[in-house]
Amino acid sequence: MATSPAAEALPIAPGENRVAFQGMDWVAYQQMKALLNERTRARLTYDRGTLEITTPSELHEFYARLIERFIVILVVELGLKIKTLGPTTLDREDLERGAEPDNSYYIQNQPRVAGRPIDLETDPPPDLVVEVDIKHTDIDENALYAAMDVPEFWRFNGKVWRIYQLRDGEYIECDLSPIFPSIAKDELYQFLVTCQQDEVGSIPLLQIYQNTGRRHKDFGLLSSCFHESGMLPMRLPQSSICGLG
Repeated sequence: MATSPAAEALPIAPGENRVAFQGMDWVAYQQMKALLNERTRARLTYDRGTLEITTPSELHEFYARLIERFIVILVVELGLKIKTLGPTTLDREDLERGAEPDNSYYIQNQPRVAGRPIDLETDPPPDLVVEVDIKHTDIDENALYAAMDVPEFWRFNGKVWRIYQLRDGEYIECDLSPIFPSIAKDELYQFLVTCQQDEVGSIPLLQIYQNTGRRHKDFGLLSSCFHESGMLPMRLPQSSICGLG
């Protein structure tokens, strides 16, 4: 898949440190998680006997935090609600799978889980999970989150943003996010490029919108906010979600 000019401007830097262990049962995974979460910032992903331990790099964390800020801006612009889980552990013992994604969110299902801890045995999975994978991972994350019934999954490898929508138990790659259909991929790339030099520039963007006291279903106001804050302009996309008109 070709990248945009904005994506090509993103820097190439060291990715995550990963190590994988085979033949670990669920109990061993839980013990390792308890041990490491107390002492390190490592993140664990478990898939039916395979345990992968990831230590994020500086660039990994930079992208993960900025993508989260980007999502919050979109939620505010559209007048939606959100429950942010961050790297909260998503464990499904019945599936023998578990993960600590970079970011995960309830948006459509926010009213169902607002104000309390989630329980994946009774609550729906997050509406959106985001993973930054600059280096190769031994675990098939698409299959893992599809098994957990996560409706939308974003992956970013430092250059390419891939959007997946769950259909019939499998992910289909989309051009646009089903949750945010009015935003083109180039807008995230431009956002990340701008923040390389001026990370604070995204804060006035959000504040300008909040001070208007209005909600718009299109991105006209958000585009003007980019212009006023000195960030790159946004465009309304012409393509459709997952190829649907």
